[in-house]
Amino acid sequence: METSTVAIVAAVLIFVASFISVETAISVTIIEIIAGIIGGNFLGIHTTPWMDFLAAFASVLLTFLAGAEVDPGILKSKFKESMAIGTLSFLLPFLGAMAYCYYIAGWTLDASKIAGIALSTTSLAVVYAVLVETGLTNTEIGKIIMASCFITDMGTVLALSLLFAQYNIMTLVFLVGSVLIILLIPKVIPWIFNRYGDRVIEPEVKFLFLILFAFMWLAQLGLSHAVLPAFVFGLVLARTFEKYPAVQRKLRIVAFAMLTPFFFLKAGMNVSLPQYTQI
Repeated sequence: METSTVAIVAAVLIFVASFISVETAISVTIIEIIAGIIGGNFLGIHTTPWMDFLAAFASVLLTFLAGAEVDPGILKSKFKESMAIGTLSFLLPFLGAMAYCYYIAGWTLDASKIAGIALSTTSLAVVYAVLVETGLTNTEIGKIIMASCFITDMGTVLALSLLFAQYNIMTLVFLVGSVLIILLIPKVIPWIFNRYGDRVIEPEVKFLFLILFAFMWLAQLGLSHAVLPAFVFGLVLARTFEKYPAVQRKLRIVAFAMLTPFFFLKAGMNVSLPQYTQI
C-alpha cells in the first residue's frame, strides 16, 4: 500500500476513534488500539518507517510528560507506597507467567523468561494518556499511579538487562550522556523559557524536542531505550512546569493531536488476529 494511502486510512481511523471516544466516554487510547487492529487485519494497512518513528517519539514524549506530572513532594512522601505497588506489579506477574510457561506450557527457559517480562511490564505512555483524559493527573492518587508505573518499568529494564542485554562501550556513553543532560539542561531551561517563550514559533518546545531526540539517539547508540531517562528528565522539570504551565499544555496538544494516535494505532496493527485464532 502506498505511503499516502496508509496516511489517509490512518487519519480516518484516528478521527473516527476520537469521535467515538467523545460520544461514548471511552478512553481514546483503547479505541485507537482497536482501530489499529481493524486497520491492520481488515483494511490492509501496515506500519511504515515514518509511522514507526512518530510512534517511537510519541512514547518518549508521553513518558517525559508523565514524569513532569509527578509531584516530587508526593513522590518523596509516598515513596514506600509507590515502590511497593510498582515492585509487586512487576514481580508477581513476571514470576507467575514465567512459571506457567515453563512448567505447564512446556516452553523453553528463555522463552518463559521473555513471556514473564512481556506480561509483567506496563506502558507508562498508556497509563498517562488515560489519566490525562480522566483528569487524575492532578490528583495525589494519579501521581502515585504514575510513579508506581515507573517502578514497574524499572523492573522490566533490570530484568531484560540481567537476563538478555548485550552491553558495549556505547551503553556507557548512553548512561553518562543521559545523566549529564538530566543534571545540566534543567539549569538553563528557565532562561530559555523566559527568553524565548510566548512566541509563535515556539522555540522552547523545539528545544525540549531536541533534548528528547538526543535521548533517543543516545539510546540507539547504547542499545537501550530512551523512556527511562525521559521520565527522570520530566520528573526533574516538574517544578519548572508548575511555573510555566503553558509550555506543558503546548506539549500535550502536540502529543495528543499528532503523535500519540500513531503510537496506539501501531500497537493495534501489531496484533495479528489470524495468528491469535490459531493458538
